[in-house]
Parts: sequence; C-alpha cells; structure tokens
Amino acid sequence: MAVTRKVRRFSGGVYDLGLHIVWCPKYRRPVLGGRVAERLEELIRQKAGERGWEIVALEVMPDHVHLLVKHDPKSSASYVANQFKGFTSRVLREEFPHLKSRMPTLWSSSYFAASVGAVSAATVEKYIDTQWERPGKKGDGS
Repeated sequence: MAVTRKVRRFSGGVYDLGLHIVWCPKYRRPVLGGRVAERLEELIRQKAGERGWEIVALEVMPDHVHLLVKHDPKSSASYVANQFKGFTSRVLREEFPHLKSRMPTLWSSSYFAASVGAVSAATVEKYIDTQWERPGKKGDGS
C-alpha cells in the first residue's frame, strides 16, 4: 500500500510533521465517557483548527486520549501536547463540575509523544545513502 505524502508550505520551507500524543486524566481515572468524551473531542478539534493543525486520528478512551496530529515546524511536541491539555482542562472543568470536585487537576502532568511520518527511518536512510546513484546527479558522468 502506497502512502501519499501531503506537504505544507511556509515562507521558510516545506514540511510534513506528525505527532502521536497520549495523555491521561490525573490518577488515570476513567472520567472520559459519555458527554465528557464528546465535548473533549470537539475541543481538541477546535484547538487544532485554531492552530492550523490537522487531526489525522483521535480516540478518547475512558482513561486516556490518543491523538495523531500534523503540526507546523515551529511547534514543539511539548507545546502541541500542552496546548491540547491546558485548553481542554480549563473548558471541561468549567462545563462539568464533577471533574473539578473529584480531582485536583484534570490531566496528569505527563504525556507520551512520538514523531510519525509517511516513511520509515530505514527508507530515509536508504534515500540519503543512494543520492549519488540517481540519474542527473554529479558524479554520474552527465
């Protein structure tokens, strides 16, 4: 199966950056169900839209959130994760008082983040290692 790469452009270059982010409620409590889960998904999509980020995949489980997001090159993994966590915590705790009364904060202070892309590291390594083998490159006699 071929993966098509969708690149974005800005004044300084071209990019295709993605992050897989996972975060949990404080004490990993299963509080992300029903209307809370629905609203959380809406808020995550809203924040991504405000920042110009693309949600590729999103799954809200009762005790954690999985998010695959494409972001701009000026936003670090910690910035992206904390934008989602801070915004959603503030709004959800205002709208659902039981989240405020049961927990000192909605989210654990930690998160998992991994970079993702359309190609594997091995593919990139092979591409770099074979630069001089392609037609039209210096050193090929052209």
